[in-house]
Amino acid sequence: MNAVFSNQIGAIARALIALCAAAVFAFGAETTAKEAFDRGYAAYDRGDLQEAIKQFTQAIEIDPNYAYAYNNRGLAYKNLGDYKKAIADFDQAIKIDPNNASAYVGRGIAYDKLKDYKKAISDYDQAIKIDPNYAIAYNNRGIAYLDIKDYKKAIADYDQAIKIDPNYAIAYYNRAIAYEDGLGYRSKAIADYAQAIKIDPNYESAYFNRAIAYSEFSDYKNAIADYDQVIRLNPRKTYAYYNRAFAYRKLGDMKSATRDARKACELGDCGQVNYLEENKLLSD
Repeated sequence: MNAVFSNQIGAIARALIALCAAAVFAFGAETTAKEAFDRGYAAYDRGDLQEAIKQFTQAIEIDPNYAYAYNNRGLAYKNLGDYKKAIADFDQAIKIDPNNASAYVGRGIAYDKLKDYKKAISDYDQAIKIDPNYAIAYNNRGIAYLDIKDYKKAIADYDQAIKIDPNYAIAYYNRAIAYEDGLGYRSKAIADYAQAIKIDPNYESAYFNRAIAYSEFSDYKNAIADYDQVIRLNPRKTYAYYNRAFAYRKLGDMKSATRDARKACELGDCGQVNYLEENKLLSD
């Protein structure tokens, strides 16, 4: 199971725009740099990352000390998977503004993606030092600890993220993964998935993972109910049909198992159909 990084542009960049606007008018920076930055942000917000990079680059060319333009261009590079360029931009943002906590978090994510977990943790440490109430930094440091299998430290960080923001669905989801995959605490994992779903009733991955946890307890009825929700949210999720077929088979409902197995096969995984066929369990 994969832990989830928080989306920085949603949580941070809107605030950065307000800060940048204040800086422009307070210090007399080039208004055209601000205009380019705003165009870059708008492009990022609609998912046009290449255009965002182009506009942030223009802002930097006009104002080479525009820390937030480097920061947000770094976010765009990160989301494109170009982690080295992202790190270079976060480096520059931090050089200009050493108290830019979001740049440390962005660079931490990039280092994590490159599997340099020591540097990732160091950057999250610095972000938390700058802003002790930075829930995203705790969540993301928890992911780095999860990556190195230090589950207790991961859980401690998720605890802190949730303490700061009790409606942080992603932190509950990630803590559930640490409980289940790391420590084998499936009951606690189920409780955390439930809380994530309560906060976000359309949290597909939380339903899917909770269904797996229910299956580990042989609670196939609840597992099926969660797979129902996954399929409602994503009708083409192959493994929801595959796993629901398995749960129906365990309950002896071969008609439903056959239906789901055939759907999973149609979507690309015929394992359940093959099993049912080999064991003469297919139902017409």
